[in-house]
Amino acid sequence: MWPPVARSERKGSTRPAYHLGVLYDYRSVTEESVGLETDRALADADALVAEAVVAEPPTFDARVWPLELAGARLTEAYGRGAFLAQAHTDPAVRDAGSAAEERLTKWRSALPFREDLYRAVREVAEGPGAETLNVEQQRVLEHWMRDFRRAGQSLQAPARMELEGIRARLVELEVAFNRNVNEYEDAIEVSRERLAGLPDEFVERLKPGAAPGTFRVSLDYPELYPFLAQAADREAREALFRKHWQRSVDQNRPLLGEALRLRQRAAELLGYPSWAHYAIEVKMAETPEAVADFYASLVSRLEPFRDRELSALGARFESDGHSGSISAWDWMYYDEQLRRTDYGVDANLVAEYLPLEACLAGMFALTGDVFGLDYRKVADARAWHPSVELYEVRDRATGELLAHFYADWFPREGKFGHAAAFPLVTGHRRADGSYERPVSTILANFTPPGGGRPSLIQHNELETLFHEFGHILHQALTRAEYHRTSGGETEVDFVEAPSQIMEHWTWDPVVLGRFARHHRTGDPIPADLVERMVAARRLNIGLKTLVQVFYGQVDLSIHDGRAEPDLDEDLRKAYAQVGLPYPEGTFLLSGFAHTMGGYDAGYYGYLWAEVIGDDLFGRFTAEGVTSPEVGAAYRASILEPNGSQPASELVRAFLGRDPTPDAWLRLRGMA
Repeated sequence: MWPPVARSERKGSTRPAYHLGVLYDYRSVTEESVGLETDRALADADALVAEAVVAEPPTFDARVWPLELAGARLTEAYGRGAFLAQAHTDPAVRDAGSAAEERLTKWRSALPFREDLYRAVREVAEGPGAETLNVEQQRVLEHWMRDFRRAGQSLQAPARMELEGIRARLVELEVAFNRNVNEYEDAIEVSRERLAGLPDEFVERLKPGAAPGTFRVSLDYPELYPFLAQAADREAREALFRKHWQRSVDQNRPLLGEALRLRQRAAELLGYPSWAHYAIEVKMAETPEAVADFYASLVSRLEPFRDRELSALGARFESDGHSGSISAWDWMYYDEQLRRTDYGVDANLVAEYLPLEACLAGMFALTGDVFGLDYRKVADARAWHPSVELYEVRDRATGELLAHFYADWFPREGKFGHAAAFPLVTGHRRADGSYERPVSTILANFTPPGGGRPSLIQHNELETLFHEFGHILHQALTRAEYHRTSGGETEVDFVEAPSQIMEHWTWDPVVLGRFARHHRTGDPIPADLVERMVAARRLNIGLKTLVQVFYGQVDLSIHDGRAEPDLDEDLRKAYAQVGLPYPEGTFLLSGFAHTMGGYDAGYYGYLWAEVIGDDLFGRFTAEGVTSPEVGAAYRASILEPNGSQPASELVRAFLGRDPTPDAWLRLRGMA
């Protein structure tokens, strides 16, 4: 369990000199241990802040570094407790994790409201020593001063107290909202006949329904998306789609409404026109107007593609005997049909060449060669579930151990519902000067093994694997000195770019040829199949991108400054540009965890980062898709600095210029 906290030898210091050394034993976790880890971390963080407030003289090391150590300490506690709300098998532990997350987040949220701490850090910022700080230290100090400003330190006490109360309540709402989404379960039950179009191996994985001879199709991603894309029964597709767009609606709609009112009130207290202005200020875009311009520049180019695509989908829809317009639960199905008939690409047959173990080996070999890394699987993971794997990441040239990461691949009850990478320990400079190695994890919900077959993942799951591993590399390869500049702690609308870039390797014929082998015969994936997959990738690209724009625009519109936004109307208005009838009687926002999970007024960042990521990958396509030289430059320019410099400067360092959408348009077949 938790080792005694050693204290540094510096006279008068209470700074914890904790060292992980040995990875945490997650097998020993209990409901009580989660609370205990959180208690101890908060006590250590309080001690560090107390030291910072009174430290003399007012230098960066004396007053700001302790705050960074406190942040790192809380991330460690999150990894040992609060994180398990997303992954543990015991509901009591998950509940304890949610409670711990709320406590940790409230502590972080309350910190910039402390007047004594504000005065202590301001003395550093205004003192003569500020001019001698290095670039990363200056950035850390600037961010702290920005936090204080955004906490209303210039406001009168009553307004500041109201703002602090709003922040605390928002934490409660966001934790409750996401807990509801994670724990929500629903399904449709269908006969075998109504599963027509789906392969036998999919059906074999389904749980039985309540009625004899029926099958339960849940909202878990490995069941939801294949069903929407392949089930011939239109009524069944509609039923499942509607359940997906109604997740947790009774519990979460009022939570979202309250959060939106509080966010707008907070923005008004701080003098911002809207929460969107407040939220985007700290991102690359800086203003909602810049995001609107970004969308406008792309939407006008996408609409002609969307119109042609909907016409082709509609023709196929009509040939099946339907009248009227295709609907939200139709387009994925007809996209798949066109992919099969016009391009000869069957997602299930492609999956035969993508056993997960081979894909992992291929990804490790590729990124190892390109970025100069070696990976080793640790025999005893001591993880939160027996199926979870643990890996070391080492520098190939020196053999230096850089990081660890866990991999939790398959769905189970109560687990986080899609795919994401979580930091468990942040890479940072310790109090004694040594470096804390980062620890992170992927949580995914890939197609599990079954029926005597290994896990055979769909190509879109392969994209997800590479995407999330991009986050792992961003966290693992950090050389940042401080907590808030490390572990992917860069602008939120850039943080996806190092993951978006990884997806392109899953479409490269040479790369796929290195590891895509048929799970029974061992035959390599046919080159002509890969060519057809690449061609089909551009199928309905306008429609698919405008669906992405829909998510981003509705997120912005509900944060646009209105005290009581009409959420249903905002959904309809944003969905109109997709070109499909709005699915009346649904409420997507009740299950849209991003807007209550750190991407509020920030979902646009996925497409923003995709455009930048494609531009970054353009250097690989120009100089060598698997070039170690380009990989070394990318590692040094993007992955290792993390947030120690503005993202725009990192991009310029790698590209030699500012990013443009030209590469994105070319790679997506729209140039």
